[in-house]
Amino acid sequence: MSPHRQPPIPPRDFVQRFEEQLRWFIRHLDRPAVLALLADLGDGLARERGAVLNLEKSRATMLARICETTSYAELGEIEHAMTALEIARFLGCGSVPGLHRGCTEFRDLLAERTVTLVAAELAAKGRGAPPRPFALISMGSDGREEQTLVTDQDYLLVYADGDADGAAADDYFRAFSELLVERLAEVGFAKCTGDIMPSNPTWRGSRQQWKQRLMAIVRYEYEEYAKNLMDLIVLSDARYVAGDQAIAADLIEMIRDFEQSYFQVIWGMARQATEMKVGLGLLGGLWTDRSGEFKGMLNLKLLGWAPLVMNVRILAVNSGIAATNTSKRIALLEEDRRLSSANAAELNHAYHVLTRHRILLQIRKLREEVPDSYHLDPQTLSDEEEEELRRAMVSIKDLQQVIRSNFVTM
Repeated sequence: MSPHRQPPIPPRDFVQRFEEQLRWFIRHLDRPAVLALLADLGDGLARERGAVLNLEKSRATMLARICETTSYAELGEIEHAMTALEIARFLGCGSVPGLHRGCTEFRDLLAERTVTLVAAELAAKGRGAPPRPFALISMGSDGREEQTLVTDQDYLLVYADGDADGAAADDYFRAFSELLVERLAEVGFAKCTGDIMPSNPTWRGSRQQWKQRLMAIVRYEYEEYAKNLMDLIVLSDARYVAGDQAIAADLIEMIRDFEQSYFQVIWGMARQATEMKVGLGLLGGLWTDRSGEFKGMLNLKLLGWAPLVMNVRILAVNSGIAATNTSKRIALLEEDRRLSSANAAELNHAYHVLTRHRILLQIRKLREEVPDSYHLDPQTLSDEEEEELRRAMVSIKDLQQVIRSNFVTM
């Protein structure tokens, strides 16, 4: 494994190694050179620390505003400003997990505040307070705590069962969900093109309604098998965002129990994951479109990032791992010995390589420099970057083979 593909060093170990190398280097310098070196290092670290502290100060101010405002317009302004801040931070340090954490954190707060404002808005219109405890749950990249610079609404709504007035509760949460989707769009959360939003009855219901829905999916009671299997795959990344945390935890546990109890569901998910096309040509080079608008370009999302996330997900679900974050899933699969240390390091590096390129494409799309944030022109890469991307694709193909082998023998 080449040095640039080694797994990340824990911060404490990195500092210790740096100090050891610095002491070794100092032993080869005279006193004036040592003082000059230490002064340069001190100035550089002070500048970096100052820049980070300034960003964090701006961030803290905006996060506080989220919790105080009663204006959807102001929430939208904050969303725009915080996205710009995350762009600046990413271009400064290039940290994929740093951007994931930052975007997920502020968008969770925006969604939570929007939920609060929508409930107050409905009450002001005479609909009263929510009749039952409820929770907003995210899926997709948000559910995996992997938010980036471009987001849409991948949410479901669940509310508690009740002894009476079921129709009234259903009607309230229908109105609540429809208004919530519109207000979130105003704040900066684009509507999901796949309609995975609580305004869609498929993604809204009481605990009992959700149980019946899940039972119908795993027992093949719905006609559209492919769609329902994909719905269950999406639900595998469910994560609490706002509302009653106990209600959310109950539904998430129910989803995992259904997945673990019906092997044919996991088998179907595994088949879907291993059949996903990966961006490698017959001779092992990067696969690019042969014609059309994106001729000569690689669909980074469809042929790289998506199959990696999907295949890691199925291995984690099959292993009973509760974590939804891709990097955490890889680490836990290694800990569970479902992946070797070498394979885990390869996959983790592949995830960071693919996601870094996706984020850079998103920045270019936001600046209107490219038509979309999915297609990458390999001609813009250095030889090292192209090889790094090619190796990422190879690691995904290797993972698909591991999953195929696991399910053939089971």
